[in-house]
Amino acid sequence: MIQFRDLTYSRAGTTLVRGASLQIHPAWRVGVVGANGCGKSSLFALLRDELHADAGEAARPPDWRIGHLAQDTPALAVPALDHALDGDRELRSVEAELAGAEAAGDGHRIALLHGRLQDIGGYAARARAAEILSGLGFAPEDLGRPVAEFSGGWRVRLNLAQALMSRADLLLLDEPTNHLDLDAVLWLENWLATYPGTLFVISHDRDFLDGVVTHILNFEGGGLRLYAGNFSAFETARAERLAAQQAMHERQQREVAHLRSYVDRFRAKATKARQAQSRLKALARMELIAAAHVDAPFHFAFLEPAAMSDPLLQAEGLAAGYGAVPILQDVTLTLRPGSRIGLLGRNGAGKSTLVKLLAGALAPLSGRLTAGRHLAVGYFAQHQLEQLRPDESPLWHLVRQEPQTREQELRDYLGGFDFRGAQADAPCGHFSGGEKARLALALLIRRRPNLLLLDEPTNHLDLEMREALTLALQETEAAVVMVSHDRHLLRTTADELWRVHDGRVEAFDGDLDDYAAWLARQRAEARPADPERAMRREARAAGAAGRQALLNRRRPLQKEVERLEKRLAEWQDEKAAIEARLADPTAYASPDRMALEGMVRRQAELASAISEAEDRWLQVQDELEAMG
Repeated sequence: MIQFRDLTYSRAGTTLVRGASLQIHPAWRVGVVGANGCGKSSLFALLRDELHADAGEAARPPDWRIGHLAQDTPALAVPALDHALDGDRELRSVEAELAGAEAAGDGHRIALLHGRLQDIGGYAARARAAEILSGLGFAPEDLGRPVAEFSGGWRVRLNLAQALMSRADLLLLDEPTNHLDLDAVLWLENWLATYPGTLFVISHDRDFLDGVVTHILNFEGGGLRLYAGNFSAFETARAERLAAQQAMHERQQREVAHLRSYVDRFRAKATKARQAQSRLKALARMELIAAAHVDAPFHFAFLEPAAMSDPLLQAEGLAAGYGAVPILQDVTLTLRPGSRIGLLGRNGAGKSTLVKLLAGALAPLSGRLTAGRHLAVGYFAQHQLEQLRPDESPLWHLVRQEPQTREQELRDYLGGFDFRGAQADAPCGHFSGGEKARLALALLIRRRPNLLLLDEPTNHLDLEMREALTLALQETEAAVVMVSHDRHLLRTTADELWRVHDGRVEAFDGDLDDYAAWLARQRAEARPADPERAMRREARAAGAAGRQALLNRRRPLQKEVERLEKRLAEWQDEKAAIEARLADPTAYASPDRMALEGMVRRQAELASAISEAEDRWLQVQDELEAMG
């Protein structure tokens, strides 16, 4: 087990955890949560012996294999499939030893290594790696492509595949869903739910944590607190504890009353039966969620749009793509004030392409896109973070955007995004990904858009900021079109789900659970054969090849044994005949002295040849026994 005994650790001179004591038992799957900068990644560094405790200790079994999700990948020439296989270090070590043994002709070592390869599932490893890469969104033709050809986000997926291949006793995953789409998140959730080892996962996706973990480790009050159960159970327990604190009680009740008004409003507004049912289930949980996050530093709302048009945007027969190759065809839709649309679809289906098309960032190949007179688009995509000026502070970004607004008003606004005091004046170039995402959202919201186009807005955001964004999106009158792998955000903000599939954009008649079931059917239909059967077949084929190779090495030795035994029988018969003649006294009475000397010499030659043949026979027998 893992034991923290009065553990204190710090980084860059800041104490992150002080005096923590707890135990993590084998096979527990632990969700690690807490605000950005509280020390979650440093805890992983401590478990990997990359960071040392200031006091106390973090003890774990010394023989445990540790797997982790690497955050950076250089431009390697290694094929994607081999990069994933590199995660199983023992497999690679056995393969290297086997190649060396075969080159040296060491039959005994070869036999032992083939046995070890069978024990660790080495014959099925390539099939297992291919299945993991497929689940993470890689197409079959991607498996042979060099790592260097993939973008940064896809390299992170390759690193994740490598971590999942590690067969680790302790698996450490830091934000594994950040660069995944919803389809890959659902696959990963199912994979990790049956992981046999001990798992620590840092994530800000509540639905993902609910589907994976058995415990929650929360950073709170400068220490660590362990909760049994999934994330929903943790929120309930924490809400009850916070509710018992009188200082928080009144504020909590105001938040709960505010959330009840949301529930009532959206109960009346939801139109699709199954989607409405899913929405109400999610909103029914929000009273407890509000209580659990009542001490969050984030409180903001979307500003009222300056004007509205109805419709805001119309698309008729649009085709979109890159170059002359269309990805989407015949897109016809109307966006009106108050629309709440979540986009679903497999990776590469065209969700981001549709958002870029609606934002005007991508020109249509054909068809017509008509904007309302007062359309004001707020478009959030990952490149927004790259457009921030690293040498300028959050305050200066806002001053450039609104030079006539009083500075104190801008500071108050930034405070809702937790940019307070010195941080509002600090250059944003040194900000974390989460802080940059918060700033990009703050700048976008301040423009008072009436159409929000959000492409994975929760990447890098922690749980508290995600909850604040969820509440703000529920309250705004602006239309919303959103791509997100955060199912909680989709459930609580989207009134309609659209599926992007086979180049088409169509309404999806169902909720997220229905979509997960549809996706499972799609995967089953696309799968050419049972992967377990394919693995077993590959293992049998590899085993047969190993046995054939062993037989090929045994056959010449067996033939040599047969030759030796035949010669030994002949030599021993001849030697016995000579010895019988030499034992006859009449042989010495013969006048032919040359014949007698010849028999004595032949006796000596046969004795020497028999001795050498017997030694060789014993040596060959030892080699055959070693091969098994």
